[in-house]
Amino acid sequence: MSSLESLHASYEKAFPGKLSVRPVFRGETTWVVEKDCLLRVMEALRRDGFDYLVDVSSVDNFGQHPRFEMVYELMNLGSGDHLRVKVPVAEDETVPSVSALWRTANWHEREVYDMMGLRFDGHPDLRRILMWEGYPYHPLRKEFPLEGKPTELPDIAFTRAAPLEGGPFVTAPASNTQDREPRSRHPETLNP
Repeated sequence: MSSLESLHASYEKAFPGKLSVRPVFRGETTWVVEKDCLLRVMEALRRDGFDYLVDVSSVDNFGQHPRFEMVYELMNLGSGDHLRVKVPVAEDETVPSVSALWRTANWHEREVYDMMGLRFDGHPDLRRILMWEGYPYHPLRKEFPLEGKPTELPDIAFTRAAPLEGGPFVTAPASNTQDREPRSRHPETLNP
């Protein structure tokens, strides 16, 4: 039995019916934890040596319920164990912040809030990190159009939707970086 399997067995006893393990895929272990015990599970994992929070992200499962899934990538630097923790979250729910356990979660949670619109209870400074304050959308949600949305703020962002022909984010081979930038190939799409 691996160290993660024995850890899971002890956590199943401590949190009966609150967490499950997904089949190991490519050597990666994933636990699915119910939101109401997320903070207690994460505190226990921190005590059990998962001292490095590698990443916090979210997934938009548009059309499903619950719609969102929080994803935490943890590492035990002493043992080398890697653990992924996933938490299903409904659209109108908040998520407990883990920023008191891992300081780096502060920025990760702000990015999830900014891009997906998920809110975190207990976060010390939940404000946008990439988009400007007052921006009414969350760009990584599935209903957000790939070409973007027009804005009335010409000094802050493009005022027209980005062209999709050829893909706005697809680069082409070139001898220098400037020639590879998609917008440089179509100067008419830049703001005057």
